[in-house]
Amino acid sequence: MIVRTLFRRWPVSRLDAELVRLSGNIPPSPADPGFRHLGRAADHSKLWFAIAAGLVVRKGATRRAGLRGVAAIGFASFAASYVGKRLFPRRRPAAELLPVPRRLVRRPTSSSFPSGHSASAAAFTAAVAMEHPVAAAVLAPLAAAVGYSRVHTGVHWPTDVVAGAAIGVGAAYATRHWWPHPNSLPDGEQQRAVEHELGDGEGLVLVVNSGAGSAANVMTEIEKAWPRADIIELDPETDIVAEVTKRIDDDVRALGAVGGDGTVACVAGIAVDHGLPLVVVPGGTLNHFARDLGVDNLDEAQAATRTGSVIVCDLGDVNITDRSGETEHAVFVNTASLGGYPETVRFREKLQTRWPKWAAALLASTRALRRAKPLDIVLNGRRHKVWMLFVGNGAYEPKGFGAARRPTLTSGVLDIRYLRADIPYSRARFLLATLTGTLHASHVYKHTESPAVDVVLLDGHRRIALDGEVGPLGHWFRFRARQGALRVYGS
Repeated sequence: MIVRTLFRRWPVSRLDAELVRLSGNIPPSPADPGFRHLGRAADHSKLWFAIAAGLVVRKGATRRAGLRGVAAIGFASFAASYVGKRLFPRRRPAAELLPVPRRLVRRPTSSSFPSGHSASAAAFTAAVAMEHPVAAAVLAPLAAAVGYSRVHTGVHWPTDVVAGAAIGVGAAYATRHWWPHPNSLPDGEQQRAVEHELGDGEGLVLVVNSGAGSAANVMTEIEKAWPRADIIELDPETDIVAEVTKRIDDDVRALGAVGGDGTVACVAGIAVDHGLPLVVVPGGTLNHFARDLGVDNLDEAQAATRTGSVIVCDLGDVNITDRSGETEHAVFVNTASLGGYPETVRFREKLQTRWPKWAAALLASTRALRRAKPLDIVLNGRRHKVWMLFVGNGAYEPKGFGAARRPTLTSGVLDIRYLRADIPYSRARFLLATLTGTLHASHVYKHTESPAVDVVLLDGHRRIALDGEVGPLGHWFRFRARQGALRVYGS
């Protein structure tokens, strides 16, 4: 109430008044109804949500741009409508300043300062620019038109629009607190070596998972890139290990995988066992390992095989022992986890029969967070109660929530993170700390790095998730980092 009283007479500058007068003197034109319709389309950010829906259909940077844009709108709308307008009450321009055809039938009754439409437009466009500059260049004139439409129709002063745009840009950059952009993370040096030049693919055994993401659409290009490669096209009944192993002889110089991270990890394990380098062609939905390698497409993978350039990588290794004492061995190139994530993967796979994979993943994550049950574990000899446990192959950045990438792929450590369940309201506190960027100081979240870690479940057995795939049930999990065990073609 005190703050509101201080700003009760938020002034209108002479410049504002003069600019609105000049705008009101513009002769009528066919653009007048266009600006009115544009303003209505942007009400409650409907215009930007529709554009975001179109962006997220396409994978990669386009999808990330749409999702970051929606997140930025959320921050901007809160800052402009629920904070700015309450702190700075300001009258709207008088309707009489404009010709009747340009006036809105229903004029807003809230404070004029700042412009919520301008804030949302700037937030969405700036956020899209972080991920997809070309798309942002197309959107920028539309965002500017939305901002100007608020002056043209007489519902905002020019400084309202400018302030709203500033809030929007700030909101876009605020998304980096919990969703870091790769360019803002530290860079590291990769350990490099030289292997056989594969040229036309002679000596390459290549596994193609046609059911993973976009892999089915690149089969023709794969055959053109490596016409002499021995290609194994997977189906649901294929035993990858058996099929690849029987084709390895003295003439095989490398193994390859076209698909998602789960396919890559499976073939990587075989490659390491036989002392062969690996070729990775991203063909899944997320392709985290390929992104960390800097291999974004088939052309880049092919270029690396022609020069023989390889990157030396760690490989995550886990022995999984069940309650009967039987042990299975598995490897992972990105992450392993216990707790809510395996349940998310299983529910996502059910939803994918009716929903796109990204939508299924969002719905499954929301459900898993709400229904998660804590794990009672012994971690390296110490007892803990956790909601989830994350084990990364290598040191990930950033150190708070939302591990994005690894500056180097040969750190020789496992990245171990877990969310405590023995503290009241730990999930709510975790969410609040994540949104405010204070997770590093929160008592509910723990992070450490170690070459190995042992995890024993005290309340039965659970499934482990490995590189986005549901793995076997286990009671005792022994993780270790195999430093420099994997060699992958990459420039």
